[in-house]
Amino acid sequence: MSFFSILVWIVFGALAGWIASLIMKTDRQMGALANIIVGIAGAFIGGFIMENFFGQPGVTGFNFYSFLVAIGGAVILIWFVTLLRGRRRRR
Repeated sequence: MSFFSILVWIVFGALAGWIASLIMKTDRQMGALANIIVGIAGAFIGGFIMENFFGQPGVTGFNFYSFLVAIGGAVILIWFVTLLRGRRRRR
């Protein structure tokens, strides 16, 4: 993987994670590094869901479709983490 590819993944992840955190209203709790991690993990989660449950391609590159898949996966990840944190606090 080239330096440029890694840089593109970081920017892609940052944007996807940031938009997902805006959708889930967790933007104030997350920093730039968390947005990058959530966005990149969201791309993997969204790609896995699209390929295995819907039979569609996952993340296929730096394009609008892949961006939407990454945002969807990041939203699912934030929702799941929020759900787990809520359960821990209730105990």
